[in-house]
Amino acid sequence: MARSNQQDGKSGDEEKKPNIFARFDRHMQGRTMAGLLGLLPLLATIVVILFFVGHADNLVRPLPFVAGQPWDFAGIGIIVLFFLFYFVGLIVLIPLGRRLMDVLDFVLARTPIVKTIFGVSKQATTALTSQYNFTRVVFVEWPREGMVAMGFVTGRIFSADRNQSLAIVYIPTVPNPTSGNMAFVLEDDVIETDMGVEAAMKLIFSGGIVLPEAITMARVPRDPDEEPRSMTGQFQIER
Repeated sequence: MARSNQQDGKSGDEEKKPNIFARFDRHMQGRTMAGLLGLLPLLATIVVILFFVGHADNLVRPLPFVAGQPWDFAGIGIIVLFFLFYFVGLIVLIPLGRRLMDVLDFVLARTPIVKTIFGVSKQATTALTSQYNFTRVVFVEWPREGMVAMGFVTGRIFSADRNQSLAIVYIPTVPNPTSGNMAFVLEDDVIETDMGVEAAMKLIFSGGIVLPEAITMARVPRDPDEEPRSMTGQFQIER
């Protein structure tokens, strides 16, 4: 009976062991996907550039001051758009330009149908430019003790009476950082990290697939004799 069980075990192992064709198939699929994922950023960049160059030329080259002129060549469209964006950027940085943009945003945000497209575009733009508003990347215990979530510090508030600071931490939703949660966390409870904002945004957009080589986390140790502090009292915004 024991010999029969051993033979049955051997036959079961042989059946579970993949044959050479299955191993070859897995090998090909794995290497092909790895190659595709490795080249995907480059291919996407090339496609986007060709798309913008082609459409920019279609918009600019038929214009009267371009068509038939010595500067009518492939790629002139993207050059014209570059200077156009630069000029608009100069305008929006002055007070009058900012007021005009605020009026335009107000009108578009309340126009039927258009407001939906405008809202999505505004959220995407906010997500792409939000890294310039975040001061640093941190980890906080969220949504419960023993579990940490990555967040961005957007500001700090301070209580002079209590000599206590709270960090305002935005905890983004993966993979859409335009939505998330906001937490007010004691500075002593913030877990610091050496991760940069750009690396953190890549981590969020990829859903955890694009990981940095290492993540360092550290918390400033508290004095064991210090009494636990609560988030009560009046806090002022730190600038």
